[in-house]
Parts: sequence; structure tokens; C-alpha cells
Amino acid sequence: MTYRLGVIGGGVLAEALVKGLLSEHLYAPAEILVSHPRPDRRQYWQDTYGVAVSSENRAAAAATEVVLVAVKPQQFSQVTPALSQIHPQTVVVSVLAGVALATLEQAVPGAAWVRAMPNTPVQVRAGITALAWGSRVNEMQKQWVERLFLAVGQVVAVPESYLNGVTALAGSGPAYVAALLEGLIDGGVLVGLPRPLATQLTLQTVAGTVALLQQQGITPAELKAQVMSPGGTTAAGLLSLETQGVRGWLMQTVQAAYQRAQALGQTA
Repeated sequence: MTYRLGVIGGGVLAEALVKGLLSEHLYAPAEILVSHPRPDRRQYWQDTYGVAVSSENRAAAAATEVVLVAVKPQQFSQVTPALSQIHPQTVVVSVLAGVALATLEQAVPGAAWVRAMPNTPVQVRAGITALAWGSRVNEMQKQWVERLFLAVGQVVAVPESYLNGVTALAGSGPAYVAALLEGLIDGGVLVGLPRPLATQLTLQTVAGTVALLQQQGITPAELKAQVMSPGGTTAAGLLSLETQGVRGWLMQTVQAAYQRAQALGQTA
């Protein structure tokens, strides 16, 4: 049996992508093979998605179209031998944080590599993935890889030098947003709202704000000006935000994550 998509490592990210691809009918279950060392995980994949499974990475690496390498960075050397006989027309997509294209291409000479950096909202098909192209990827492969990740959200193609910044902002960003949401919810409780109501108000306010910005094409500064009336409640709240240095805190948070991503890349 020949498979079009091979997945090495069947964790959360791989599952999110395969689920999106199946929902978009880009692949049929019979065209996908997932390799994983644990029998229980292989059984889960088989029972949940109907895909083929194997304990051998070589089986996934034999896919004729795309091979997704979705293991921990420190495990890359363990899967390299399986990729040595990869199909000449196959594109290999790595989601290994900090492992540079030069390292990937040196480990598997002749392979067409792509680095992909998705964030966790791909689990609900609302993520964003940054793609950096290797030197051997052709135009048709670029278009197909973009189409794959569009199944789980938005896609941007960037120079590889941007990926640490992407990681710091979009990759780690959901955690920053969660911390801000938690603070808003606690603020609602502080002023007397029941926690379930404060949670509902916070989540929908944030979701609605994002939708408004995207649909109307306005900047955050323009939206802030619309909401902020002279001498009103919003002005008082924003003064407190500025006094507490929240904007500077957010900027420094992204900067700290970027510096950590750079350090990890140097040791990968």
C-alpha cells in the first residue's frame, strides 16, 4: 500500500493537522499513515481517524507526497535514519522548534524541507502557521504545504530568520492571552460579578473585538478611540492600564520569549 501523507509522531499538533485535513477532504483516511512507538497511541489513531498506523518510522517516511516530522527536537536524530530513503518528490515538513533548515538539510541530503511553526489554536482550526522554505522546495510543493496548513487556520510564508519572532509572538501568544483573560475574569469577580458570568463576558468580548478588527480592517488604536469617550469609564480603565505598564509588560514578554527561542536554537 502506498500512502500520500506520512506522519512521524502522533501528538497533539499532528492530530490537529490530520483532523483538519480529513475535514477538508484533502486526504482520505486510507491515504495517511501515522508512526508512533506506543501501541495505545497507535490504536487511538486507528480507532478515531481510521488511518493506517505503524511502529516503524520508515513506513511513514515512505509517503509519496508529504512527510510530517512532529517529534520533540531532541528526538530528531532518532528519526533521521528513517528519512534517508525518502521519495524524491516528497516534501518533508518539520515542526521541530529551533532546528534550522541547514541542520535538517544536512541531516537528510537531497530532501525538500519546510519548517512550520503552528500555534495551539490549530486544534480548533483557528491557528496561524508560519512557513519557511528550504532550498530544494519547488513551487508546487510550496502551494500544497500552504493548502495543508490552511485546513487548520491562517498561513504566512516568512524568511527563516523570522521564526524566533513568530514563536515568541504567535507560538507563545496563547499563553499571554490566557493570562490576560484570567485577569479580566478576576476583575469582574472583584467588582461583584459571578465567575461564570465574568468568564462569559470576557471570552465573548475578546472574541467579538478580534472579529470586529478583522472584519472592519481597523487598527487597535482606532477601535480604542471609538470606545474611549471623554471622561468616561474606558478612559479611567485605560489610565490604570498605562499606570501599571501593561503595554510595556507585553512588549517585554514577547522580547523575553524571543531571546529564549534564540538561545534554544543555538543549542538545538
